[in-house]
Amino acid sequence: MPVNVLMPQMGESITEGTIVRWFKAEGDEVVKDEPLLEISTDKVDAEVPAPASGRLGKIVHGPGTTVAVETVIGVIAQAGETGEIAPAPTAGPVPPAATAKAAAAPEPASPPVAPPPAAARPIPPAPPAPPAAPPAATSPAAPADAGADALRQRSSPLVRRIAAEHGVDLAAVPGTGIQGRVTKDDILAFVANGTPPAAAPAPAAAAPPAPEPRPAPTPAARRGAPPLSGATLGPAGAFTADELREPLSIMRQKIAEHMVLSRRTSPHVNTVFEADMSKVVALREGGRTAFEAQHGIKLTYTPFFLAAVIEGLKAFPIVNAALDGNDIVYHRHINIGVAVALPHGLIVPVVKRAEELSLIGLQRAVTDLATRARSKQLKPEDVQGSTFSVTNPGPYGGLYGLPIINQPNVAILSTGGIQRRPVVVIDDAGREAIGIRDMIYLALSFDHRVVDGATADQFMAAVKAALEAADFELG
Repeated sequence: MPVNVLMPQMGESITEGTIVRWFKAEGDEVVKDEPLLEISTDKVDAEVPAPASGRLGKIVHGPGTTVAVETVIGVIAQAGETGEIAPAPTAGPVPPAATAKAAAAPEPASPPVAPPPAAARPIPPAPPAPPAAPPAATSPAAPADAGADALRQRSSPLVRRIAAEHGVDLAAVPGTGIQGRVTKDDILAFVANGTPPAAAPAPAAAAPPAPEPRPAPTPAARRGAPPLSGATLGPAGAFTADELREPLSIMRQKIAEHMVLSRRTSPHVNTVFEADMSKVVALREGGRTAFEAQHGIKLTYTPFFLAAVIEGLKAFPIVNAALDGNDIVYHRHINIGVAVALPHGLIVPVVKRAEELSLIGLQRAVTDLATRARSKQLKPEDVQGSTFSVTNPGPYGGLYGLPIINQPNVAILSTGGIQRRPVVVIDDAGREAIGIRDMIYLALSFDHRVVDGATADQFMAAVKAALEAADFELG
């Protein structure tokens, strides 16, 4: 039976996704769980794995198309099958609710105007040209030769972009990921330690079609400029005009929408505390070598912050709540969203049931989520269900930030940079002195509809106390 490829649900508040590119053309053989296409949402850019092995019999929606979650976007057919959309009852792992939704809003039998005409009906061994015709707007330098499919299968779009920017031939980079995939760490290590081979002509070959996906007022400047991502504008001299325009990515558009929505929804109030991190710093510095040798992962400050937050949320569960109409919803478990910065945006994967984890468990969870977020390997459930959020601008030198609440949470904590500076200290005998301490600013943004200032300050005092006591076990 044919197997439908569905637009996945990548977050509880996400109702649609945009197809960035298909890694396979109609008629190509696919293997279950290999990357099939890339999608973009406000929460995550992700590579969608093939739900079954077979042949990509039909691409229902092409690159650049935004469709609702659980919508059929392609069909994987078996030998002798035509690749027509499978009936809803046999559409694979579609939950009943999604099936009902699909029945209420059936998909058209033919693809929209956006995909190339060649993708309109099932075809025998299809040439790679139709899917390659509309290149993704975020990767104008994507390879289109016969070896491109192999490179796509063993690397993510982020890795390929880094390779293009540094003139690196991905075939020469040893991969440490699953099935030899080249990870972000692999390409960055290669760029830092190796001499990139002379593969620079590849981006230049893709330059002519670049103006097509970016109808900017200054197309001439666009032709000579490298791909842009986030705040990276490329090397000096890349501009041949006074300005260079780049459309917002789908992720950035959705982030903008949700940030504005959060500001309109929640009356934001902020409170800032200062905490002495000297004991935490001493504990980490003294034990991280043994910790990393024993557990095989680096020991960062993040699990200490999360452990302190957990103590505060246990004492003040209203900060771990949500507002649903006129009802306050108290959550049984503490699910902490941890903001992870990506080159093209921000994502907040969730540490589930954090109250049940030790410091080691918290570090393992954070490391795993951050690694998979940066390699676009997060699953839908990884970005769902947060009850509180933590963001950390400290490593970049920020003293503290006043973050926007991550809906539907009622609070978010920002941890600043740890700085050694002179402060007034009081010894056990009550005498004052000037001492050098590792200090940090902690800022809380909270929803004043649910949390009052006194409660917010009591919560922050509990977090501060937990960090200053540093009663954490590294074993």
